[in-house]
Amino acid sequence: MSKKLKIAEIAAQTGLSVSTVSRVLAGKANTSEKARLKVRACAAQLGVMDDMAAGRMLLNSLVVFAPQRAFDERSDIFYHRVIQRISSALDAYEVRLRYCALEENDSDANLFLARMNEAETEAAILLGIDDPHIHDLAADLGKPCVLINSRDSRMRLPAVAPDHRLIGEFAARYLFEMGHREVVNLLCLRRYTMELRLAGIRDAWEAHNLRFDEERNLIAAQSFSAKESEALVAEYLSTLAGPLPSALLVGGDFMAQGAVNALQKAGLRVPQDISVMSIDGFNLAAIQDVPLTAVHVPRDELGEEAVRMLQHRLVRPQAACGTLLLNGTLVVRDSVRRIRPGKGHTAVQRDGLYD
Repeated sequence: MSKKLKIAEIAAQTGLSVSTVSRVLAGKANTSEKARLKVRACAAQLGVMDDMAAGRMLLNSLVVFAPQRAFDERSDIFYHRVIQRISSALDAYEVRLRYCALEENDSDANLFLARMNEAETEAAILLGIDDPHIHDLAADLGKPCVLINSRDSRMRLPAVAPDHRLIGEFAARYLFEMGHREVVNLLCLRRYTMELRLAGIRDAWEAHNLRFDEERNLIAAQSFSAKESEALVAEYLSTLAGPLPSALLVGGDFMAQGAVNALQKAGLRVPQDISVMSIDGFNLAAIQDVPLTAVHVPRDELGEEAVRMLQHRLVRPQAACGTLLLNGTLVVRDSVRRIRPGKGHTAVQRDGLYD
């Protein structure tokens, strides 16, 4: 539908004149607040606001480079969903989307150059690629390129990523504000983004004048799987000397599933005996009938914002570039209980464990 037809349709639906609608959409000051609210609401319903914000995509072909696992939902559901959102964000444009598997580190530079130098490659999105040599090549080639969940140490490429450090700090701070002090963190640290979350968690501990002891407060996993997390938590419980922690802060919903399994097998209730909180983007609302409190890491938004950032680079290629850090979202359910000041845990004895 053309712009003129949209304006006519908004005028018909709002009962305002075409000239009034046109002035509102143009940002003119000589319109009433009531008219502006009516026009904006109607325009948003018809998708006009999205079209105005997004503009046009001034290219016909785009390549997404990502680790091989990103193209298999069973191997990396997070990256797979990001790619899906990139695709859906481009649905409104006549853009051919192509894909190329590339290792996170020690990437195949010849493969990257071959794909980038193809005549039909007009721009690229690099998802989770950490190799600085690839970043240098992308910047030197001069074709529009945006990074997702990565960073260019030479600051030549624009990027969009979750604010991992702030997300980690926020999650830990929430537990402290709920009265928890004895918190154990179950994290997979296989990539620097997870190290950033751990740094944020440490920031929260320091802000609350608490000492973070890795031996006592950190369980490091090699993967995000439920099976490994269940085994690690079971081992932790079997070797624990002294009282249980009041909460587990877990670096993923599937990891939280494994942790809850281990706790329940040990005869412990969530959250009555021990709280469990997750940091993830999958939104597993319930685990073993336990509604999971979590900080949701932006996932779909990464693909959308990368496409918008690419549009900006196409229109203003010489504009300053930087990294857009996206906030997480706290979803409060029932897996974390509040500990009131001056009150301890419910007494629990199970296989020599005390709470």
